[in-house]
Parts: sequence; C-alpha cells; structure tokens
Amino acid sequence: MRLGRRHAEHKGPAVSAAADVKADINVTPLVDVCLVLLIIFMVVTPLLQSGVPVLLPETNRPEKYPEIAKQIKVAITEDGKMFINQDWVPSKAELVRRMDDILKADPQKEVVIKADRRLKYRDVREVMKALNDAGFSKVGLITTKKGAS
Repeated sequence: MRLGRRHAEHKGPAVSAAADVKADINVTPLVDVCLVLLIIFMVVTPLLQSGVPVLLPETNRPEKYPEIAKQIKVAITEDGKMFINQDWVPSKAELVRRMDDILKADPQKEVVIKADRRLKYRDVREVMKALNDAGFSKVGLITTKKGAS
C-alpha cells in the first residue's frame, strides 16, 4: 500500500505544476485591428457615393442595377443646380448640348439621374425631357431603400 501512496504522492506535484500555467487570450491586438478597420471604413464610406451628394428619394424595393463605366450621372440638387458627374451645368440648353456631344462620342453611354428628394417632380421631368432632346431614350433614376439613410 505504501507503494501505491508513494506513487500517488508523486503525481500530486506534477498536476499542481500544470495548474499554475494560465492560458489567457490577449485581446489588445484584436482591439487594435478592429479600431484600424473602423477608421478605414469611416474614411472610405463617404467616398463610395460618386458624383454630387444629394438626398435620394426612398422606395420600398429599389431595383439593383450595377454601376458601369458607361454610366453618366446627372445630379440635380435641392436648389435646382445640375451636374454632369461632378461638372456644374448652368442651364438646360447647355445640358442638352453637352449630353448631345457625349452621345455622339459614345452612343453606348447610359444616363442615370440623381435627383434630390425635396425637388418637385416637374423639375426632374424637365431634366428628363432635356436628356431625351439630347438623344437619350433610356434614362434611369437612382433611389435608396426606405430606412437606409
């Protein structure tokens, strides 16, 4: 029996030595990485909206249509200013002239309108008519999903 006890006593210290080892997870590098990613997303997200920033109209289920290189964005701000991509256009006649030149240079171009939601519909309709006069038969409207903004 003594042999058995001695053997048991021998295992005792080995178990207690293993219990002294602590396996803690160091979360500091994880927090650092998360903060860096958060900062990157905060800086990049405003840059994702191309063109002139406007408050887009909301719809329940906006149709997803991919942005392509052949798209031209015509933006109309709340005060009625018009922009082709980032370039200000002073009048509807100038809009028709510029868009006609663009269409002649590349007949495959597509047009989408980013109109501010606070505009009257007639203002958007007049721009659509000007784009039609320039030769664009298909004009899209950019909207956002309700509750997303």
